[in-house]
Amino acid sequence: MASHIQVPLPLPVVPDGWAADKDFKATGRLSAATQRGIEPVGPHFLAHARRARHKRTFSEDDRIQAQENAKKVEDDDSGEISEAEDPMMLSRDAKEWKQQDHYAVLGLSKYRFKATEEQIKRAHRKKVLRHHPDKKAAAGSTEDDSFFKCIQKATEVLLDPAKRRQFDSVDDGADVEPPTKKQTKDGKFYKLWGSCFKAEGRFSRVQPVPRFGDENSSKEDVDSFYNFFYNFDSWRSFEYQDEDVPDDNENRDQKRHMERKNNNARKKKKNEDTARLRKLVDDAMAGDERIKKFRQEANASKNKKRLDKEAAEKKAKEDAQAEKEAAAKAAKDAEEKAKVDREQGKKAKEVAKAAVKKNRRVMKGSVKDANYFVSGSAPATTVDAVLGDVELVQGKIDPDETAALAARLNGLKVADEIKSVWTGEVKRLVDAGKIKAVDVKVFA
Repeated sequence: MASHIQVPLPLPVVPDGWAADKDFKATGRLSAATQRGIEPVGPHFLAHARRARHKRTFSEDDRIQAQENAKKVEDDDSGEISEAEDPMMLSRDAKEWKQQDHYAVLGLSKYRFKATEEQIKRAHRKKVLRHHPDKKAAAGSTEDDSFFKCIQKATEVLLDPAKRRQFDSVDDGADVEPPTKKQTKDGKFYKLWGSCFKAEGRFSRVQPVPRFGDENSSKEDVDSFYNFFYNFDSWRSFEYQDEDVPDDNENRDQKRHMERKNNNARKKKKNEDTARLRKLVDDAMAGDERIKKFRQEANASKNKKRLDKEAAEKKAKEDAQAEKEAAAKAAKDAEEKAKVDREQGKKAKEVAKAAVKKNRRVMKGSVKDANYFVSGSAPATTVDAVLGDVELVQGKIDPDETAALAARLNGLKVADEIKSVWTGEVKRLVDAGKIKAVDVKVFA
């Protein structure tokens, strides 16, 4: 009950010589009085009206109201059962408490592992008010207190965190069966599998658990989800299903045997549960259209890279072949051109050689037409001297000079003119240092 403390707070002392008639100063003024209508409302008026109606005193009304409120709370607790009670459950033997569904016993089947401590306590209170042996005896019931013991045991287990976790590990009522292929045909694949994995996620040490997602989930989210469940870190244990170990000091060997047996059974069940979850993930993955889509996209990308690589290699081969063919063609063209050039050069040389021969015949013919520059029959020595000078000149001039000299000599019939041309050519060659004057016998 609340208590109060009285703290003395003295008013400040009035200064010496202070007087109200001369020192008091009004800072405001009261408004004029106004008449208003007031309507009584609120719980205090209702309480007043109730007391006046029933002609009660304050103490009488407070006592009666307290009794009515207590009865209302009791009626609420006893009447608001969260779910219907199974007659088979009411007749359960309290000794078989390990086989009972503690959540169903307390009427918390729809909450199960999500039920809060406050909800468990409240459910226990409701069940006790309904099934307490004293209350049943007062109502004339001859039923035994077996179900009441089940209620007490359920409350004991669910309010102990360690025992509750052991029971939640084997609580089949919270499991969601994986959907079949037939159930997932109508577009319910993601919803049904999502509910299944959400139920499995309650055993994860790592929270929050990734969601299963839908058809619009990204590849990163889907991979993250399956990697999480393939490497699932479960706190689930199976101590709750242990066989009872005899608490007898004289049977220590039997006790150790039962403990080893329970430990081996736990490990086996743990391995079976791990294998079950792995198969569950495999089944979901096998029917997941997102995985198929991602694989097709990956294969398409892989094939595209392979095709691009093959196309690049093919193009490189074609370019190399084209380059090789172009080089071969260029070499062949160059060879053909060189051959043509050689043939043309050969022909040109032959033409030039023929022209030189012709021009030399013209040159020799010119001195012959001039009768070797003598009258009458030319003696052999004169012919040899003239032809010697002609051959000397022919040996010192190139084809162009030969052609030019032949052109000057061509058509001349007069010996003096012919000799003049020869003399001029000899002089040019002597001046050029190509021949010596002493070597010239006729045209010096």
